[in-house]
Amino acid sequence: MKQGVLIVDLPGTELTSADRDFLAHTGIAGVLLFTRNYSSRDQLQALVQDIRQVRSDLILMVDHEGGRVQRFKEGFVRLPAAGQLSRYYQRDPQGALGLARDTGWLMASELLAMDIDLSLAPVLDLDLGKTDIVGDRAFGSEPEQVVQLATAWIEGVREAGMACVLKHFPGHGNVSGDSHLVLPEDHRSFDEIAATDMQPFRDIIGQGADAVMPAHIVFSEVDDQPAGFSRRWLQDILRDQLGFTGVVISDCLTMEGAASAGGFRDRAEKALTAGCDLLILSSRIGAMEVLPELERLNRLRFDISTLKASAVVDYEELTTSERYLSCKDRIDYLHQRFG
Repeated sequence: MKQGVLIVDLPGTELTSADRDFLAHTGIAGVLLFTRNYSSRDQLQALVQDIRQVRSDLILMVDHEGGRVQRFKEGFVRLPAAGQLSRYYQRDPQGALGLARDTGWLMASELLAMDIDLSLAPVLDLDLGKTDIVGDRAFGSEPEQVVQLATAWIEGVREAGMACVLKHFPGHGNVSGDSHLVLPEDHRSFDEIAATDMQPFRDIIGQGADAVMPAHIVFSEVDDQPAGFSRRWLQDILRDQLGFTGVVISDCLTMEGAASAGGFRDRAEKALTAGCDLLILSSRIGAMEVLPELERLNRLRFDISTLKASAVVDYEELTTSERYLSCKDRIDYLHQRFG
């Protein structure tokens, strides 16, 4: 049995006839939305409805972590960065955990009200001051704190009816390079990585995890391939050692950290062979190169329908609910106090 594996992007705020023809291809599994696809809530709702009319089975997703990584802003609550919750945790651990849970619930609920299935979050990387690409996207520098806050955030997201994506396995915090721009290398031993960066992934996967996104980083003492192209990382370690049974979603194959694998067809083949189940490819040219190859490459492994939303949220009911209004007030306070 075949299933789509590509997560693709769209160029604008509404579908063109070319977009409709493109999305009808069965090799496509979903759409990753960006800020360029958003101008207002009404526009987004219309765009989503149009996509659903083309393919109701597509998984619609967005990077909506909070802080500087929030694609839809006007008309949505300005979500706190994970680093703000980390600073709050230093003052009031229980208060921070409660707000992390409610923030996850609010984030997911607002997206579900727009019929969007998935936010690519949370970040489990450690903020060790080595790279700006992590920074305040992280829940802290200590693995135990990251586990506590991320677990609470995940509980809220799942309560709303949304799955979660843990990223960027096995950890992006100990390299200085930005994998959007370069291919970073980490030369530490596996034991060092497992004792620090990998701990949040290990602990949260042990509680059950829906999806994992591997990093475009070479951990040279473990494998000479970036984690997202490495059977050692994705099969031997993630699945066999850590017991992960969910969906592996590649980081975007247009990133410079993926370029070492070759052209787009090579990147797709190597990622699928290594163990990725879904491939993010935000390039129409790249996707058109890969799509003809998927019949040869693709095979059904893990059920990606688990990433579809499991709840329908009414926007008016949500935004007038006591929990929503209370959470919004607390987030506003967090911005003032720990912004």
